[in-house]
Amino acid sequence: MRAKTIFIIIFTVLITVFLMINTDQVSFDFIFTEAPVSKLLVIGICTFIGFILGYMAGRPKVTISTYDKESPLENPEDLKKSISDEDRDYIS
Repeated sequence: MRAKTIFIIIFTVLITVFLMINTDQVSFDFIFTEAPVSKLLVIGICTFIGFILGYMAGRPKVTISTYDKESPLENPEDLKKSISDEDRDYIS
C-alpha cells in the first residue's frame, strides 16, 4: 500500500472515533437562534465541508490552449489563403 492510502485510512479512523466520542447534545448558537444540536452533527458537517473545500482548492486547474481551437490543417484551403504569394511560390 502507498503512504497516501495508509494516511487516508488512519485519518478516517481517527475522525470516526472522534465523532463517536462526541455524541452528546450541546446548545449551539446560530446567528439568529439557539438550538440543541449533537456535537457529532456539527463536527461531521464541518469536516465534510472542509473536505469539499480542500478538494476544490487542490484540484488541478483546467487550462484552455490555443491548440484546442480549430487547426489550420483541418481546412487546408484556409491555410493557402492566409500565406503570401512569395510563400506559396516557395512551397511549390
